[in-house]
Amino acid sequence: MSAKLSVIFYIILCLDIGIVLTLLPWVPQGTLGLSDWGNNYFLLYAARKTGMHALQTVVASGWIRGAVTGVGLLNIGIAFWEIFHFRQTVQALQADTEPGGPFKDNAVRTPATATHPDLSHNERTNDSRNHAGQ
Repeated sequence: MSAKLSVIFYIILCLDIGIVLTLLPWVPQGTLGLSDWGNNYFLLYAARKTGMHALQTVVASGWIRGAVTGVGLLNIGIAFWEIFHFRQTVQALQADTEPGGPFKDNAVRTPATATHPDLSHNERTNDSRNHAGQ
């Protein structure tokens, strides 16, 4: 159940972020009490404090608005991909959270531990403690 809820919350998060990043750069000033994308308080404050007054011009440009919109559309695409592959994602999450992890039967073993289980992971099979310095 927690895997399903995690995927659902991830989908909702991707949709929310995608919608905000897609629409926010293009909202006209005064709509819903929002200021213009390139003329907001925090951007003006950052530009004044850092002395980079061109920052406002760059952020207000259509190129940056388009890039932010592209990231928003990418988030919406990820959300829809997750919706269409919901069962696969839930099964993958459930496999990772089961006791014993994805390798329940310990079928994957390194060659050193498979042939000599008493050796630690950092010792080679041909090393001995007597000849370590030679």
